[in-house]
Amino acid sequence: MLWQKGRRSDNVEDAGQGGGGGPSFGGRGLGIGGIIILAILGAVFFKDPTALLGDAGPGAAASPQAHASQPAAANDPQVDFVRAILGETEDTWGEIFSANGQRYEQPKLVLFRGAVRTACGSASSAVGPFYCPGDRKVYLDLGFFQEMQRRFNESGDFARAYVIAHEVGHHVQNLVGVFDKVNDARRRGARMEGANGLSVRQELQADCFAGVWANHSQQRQHWLQSGDIESALHAATAIGDDALQEQAQHRVVPDSFTHGTSAQRVRWFRTGFDTGDIGKCNTFSGSI
Repeated sequence: MLWQKGRRSDNVEDAGQGGGGGPSFGGRGLGIGGIIILAILGAVFFKDPTALLGDAGPGAAASPQAHASQPAAANDPQVDFVRAILGETEDTWGEIFSANGQRYEQPKLVLFRGAVRTACGSASSAVGPFYCPGDRKVYLDLGFFQEMQRRFNESGDFARAYVIAHEVGHHVQNLVGVFDKVNDARRRGARMEGANGLSVRQELQADCFAGVWANHSQQRQHWLQSGDIESALHAATAIGDDALQEQAQHRVVPDSFTHGTSAQRVRWFRTGFDTGDIGKCNTFSGSI
């Protein structure tokens, strides 16, 4: 992937090393047992920590204890990569929103190490990359990319770009009201987890949005190289609920799915990439 061609975003911040005790979500403190359980669930399911505990919702107010962030160092190659990918998501979604008569609100992407406080609560790096709808920011510990290589033997640039684009996809969902609708459905008792649950449908739509981004960015930059799409598809396959459960517990439990199967994640990313049409990403209607 010729990612160096991308415009660098100015919306990448560095929150530094997290601190201030153990993680707490929505005002609930966690003992060491809870922290370990949270880390395991986050590592296995790549789950937004607020969704794991079900405390802070999309309307959560900004935490007064959140870390103050500063502009990320421009001379770090990894940071430069993140800035290039984020910049391209800004340009892509800016164009798509403008074509529909809307203005795209660019998210901040916060880099952290170890732990970070957010408007959705505190999180450790074990949770993986996540989006907090309360402050409309994407959070990423760069060490996660090393974890991708260690656990899934996946170090391709486009696979890493897919991870960022997926989280930005959640931001797009927030802007167009998907988070609010899912929250309303949750309050009415709709099922969140399971093979056809709202959580799976929401995650698959973020995968489709990542594919839409990939389509538009390729048309603009012509930066994909041989093997790049396969790299992203391999990453999507590796983090399907069925693949992760089989790896972790040697059995698959569809009733506990949160992100979709490997086949579903690949299919919805490909739908977005092949069409470049956000209108094709309605995962909330019909079968998935």
